[in-house]
Amino acid sequence: MKQLFRISVILIASTAFLACNEGKEKKTEELSSEDIAMYMAKGDSISSHAQKTLMANVASAIKEGGTDYAVDFCNTAAMPLTDSIASMHQSKIERLTDKNRNPNNTLSAEIDIEVWEKMMAAFQSNEATKDYVEQEDGEVYFYRPIHIAMETCLKCHGGNDDISESTRKIIAEKYPNDKALGYEMGDLRGMWKVKLNQE
Repeated sequence: MKQLFRISVILIASTAFLACNEGKEKKTEELSSEDIAMYMAKGDSISSHAQKTLMANVASAIKEGGTDYAVDFCNTAAMPLTDSIASMHQSKIERLTDKNRNPNNTLSAEIDIEVWEKMMAAFQSNEATKDYVEQEDGEVYFYRPIHIAMETCLKCHGGNDDISESTRKIIAEKYPNDKALGYEMGDLRGMWKVKLNQE
């Protein structure tokens, strides 16, 4: 009888412990306005660094060997370059879009799709697309829209009249399932996603 009582107590205690831990895992504290401002500033700094570095390297590649060479550069160097910047900031950086060139840039997570839909709705309504700080499962993410802001971008992402035949062939070779074509100046091309470590 004592042994049965002891087993019952252990079971009740274990159940209570698991329930408490489960509640802790699921609980996500609401971010304060101060937290949001801090994460906005941090995300802005990291994504700006990534954007400027990537664009500077692409511009150098175009200058060195034209858009054909730049496509090859992006295929082999863009992701490692982004990863090195992420490592520098102890973060995780992604470029995401609904019309991806690199399969790794595909929208897949529900939170990403929701943010993208907000950005796209604003863009289609001629409203200013803005940055977002979102939280999911205790993790904080910063999102920034990426627009086609330079004529040079159209040489790899524009229409048939913008892209040379040789560049189109290299894109088809490197990215057989490419969707990142047909853009015009000012179009919403994608978004940066930065995972921010909570202090």
